[in-house]
Amino acid sequence: MTTQRLYYSDAYTTTFDARCVERTEFNGAPAVVLDRSYFYPTSGGQPHDTGTLNGIPVVEVAARESDGAVLHALARPLDGDQVRGEIDWGRRFDHMQNHTGQHILSRAFEVLAEAETVGFHMSADSLTIDLDNPALDAAVIERAEALSNQVIFEDRPVRAWFPDDAELATLTLRKTPDVDGRLRVVEIADFDLNACGGTHVARTGAVGLIKIVRAERRGDALRLEFRCGGRALADYREKHALLSGLAASLTTGYWEVPAALDRLREENQALRRDLRAARSVLMEHEAARLRAEAPHNGAFALVTHIPAGGDPQAARELAQKLIMHPQTIVLCGVPGEKAQVIAARSDDLPQDMVPVLRIALAALGVERGGGRPMFAQGGGAAATPESLAAALDLAAASLRADPAP
Repeated sequence: MTTQRLYYSDAYTTTFDARCVERTEFNGAPAVVLDRSYFYPTSGGQPHDTGTLNGIPVVEVAARESDGAVLHALARPLDGDQVRGEIDWGRRFDHMQNHTGQHILSRAFEVLAEAETVGFHMSADSLTIDLDNPALDAAVIERAEALSNQVIFEDRPVRAWFPDDAELATLTLRKTPDVDGRLRVVEIADFDLNACGGTHVARTGAVGLIKIVRAERRGDALRLEFRCGGRALADYREKHALLSGLAASLTTGYWEVPAALDRLREENQALRRDLRAARSVLMEHEAARLRAEAPHNGAFALVTHIPAGGDPQAARELAQKLIMHPQTIVLCGVPGEKAQVIAARSDDLPQDMVPVLRIALAALGVERGGGRPMFAQGGGAAATPESLAAALDLAAASLRADPAP
């Protein structure tokens, strides 16, 4: 049997009595069908209501396609046929504010830009509409937001009803859905007229506020994320707290935060330049020291090095500076969960460093690695400083055995 959907005519009642007429299951949970219900089932982009039946939490509400019955999925089975239902008013009113706000915003874009809404989505943390014009600029979006809030502040009445066929023929709807059965129409006085089965506030003033927070192009559509009512207030509180915290950290007024951040960005860029220059000088000194301390066999100096920092990029930079010295070969290992090995030589030497690298990697159980004869690298397996040192010793031994292949 179908369920009498009481929310169609009254979205404000939160407690009601009904009779259980069927027990079933829905999505693996026990479910019941009532003869009458104020619980809104998920549909039209609006999520379902929650609440309780005889104190048992209602976890999901859906309309059964075969007969239109409203299925109330429960946290546990329901005993008895007489039911007292209670709607979670906070969730219901949130949906009412945001769904009515969506109607207002969609109509505002139609009025100002002839942009139609082709998609609507509401969840606990997101509220969006998709418009069929992806090229709307920021000025148009701002004007639509202003018009929407003007309609809210004027506190216009909102009416929802089922017109008969004769009356429906006289109405010009913003969009007429292709559905079976009678259409339910929602009217915002002297502004919008649209078919909708959702729950809505009685007057636009209850929406409180509409704030568009993001616009992004999605293919042939423009997706707008926005907040209404309580969500708009929560969004303002969060961002106000964030901005106030930044202002306090920067010891400035909130209106001066952008300028203060610009100064910090410029200072940071200057410091990064200075740091890179100082790091380069320090690395050159480190390279010179390692080169001077390295054993020399008459053909080349062999630098074997395992840096303490464990930074592969720093190790590569150090190797590059070392091989700027003539007659220099570098074997460098960086320990860690994804250890790295570098084998490099100055351009005045003939050795091919790829086979030398592979000797070290084989000792670590690694097959991947390669590069150019002058500079090769690889790794990816875990290695300790001790295992790396042993692997580098094997690679160094191959060089000593054949110093000039």
